[in-house]
Amino acid sequence: MASPSDRASLAERVEELLATGRPLPIVAAGDPVLRRGTEPYDGQLGPELLARFVGALRETMHAAPGVGLAAPQVGIGLRIAVIEDPAPVPEEVAVVRGRVPQPFRVLVNPVYEPVGGTRAAFFEGCLSVPGYQAVVARHAQVRLRGQDEHGHAVDEVFTGWPARIVQHETDHLDGTLYLDRAELRSLSSTETAAERWAEPAPATAAAELGFRLP
Repeated sequence: MASPSDRASLAERVEELLATGRPLPIVAAGDPVLRRGTEPYDGQLGPELLARFVGALRETMHAAPGVGLAAPQVGIGLRIAVIEDPAPVPEEVAVVRGRVPQPFRVLVNPVYEPVGGTRAAFFEGCLSVPGYQAVVARHAQVRLRGQDEHGHAVDEVFTGWPARIVQHETDHLDGTLYLDRAELRSLSSTETAAERWAEPAPATAAAELGFRLP
């Protein structure tokens, strides 16, 4: 548990960050805050400041745009993330990737574990690694435990693309970037990925770039 001085310091840092305006600046790969991991949230910000911080995370995620954003990505080492995905993709892509609309959610102190042994591999990107995408094999289904922004318990199974999102964001809270799990031979600029590897599944990319799919 954080000491009173640590709580005050963290709250002050968040207040200073929010004073810079919205959207918040997103931290890029190479900044140590993305590698340190996070401390569990246990009231360090207080309800009113937490609500403003969550609102700023959501606005920043929308502006980027992205489908998830973790506190370390704006320089704050707390175990908090937000997710939201309207899933604006063609039906063929949605079916293959299991991508369904995901309402706005706040994840506080989340942890996940796989459900079953199935893995799925698709291109993904990260707001902290702009300009690139890579194929990541992730658990197709996970059980997520934690709390919401009101302190209510969360214990839910996510499947398909929503499972990918919660894994990606929870990894951020552990100091892990998607590139740590990626097939590096698949690494592509965003433009190349859109031009050459836009098919629903990365089978062609795997064959031409020389990596294996699960």
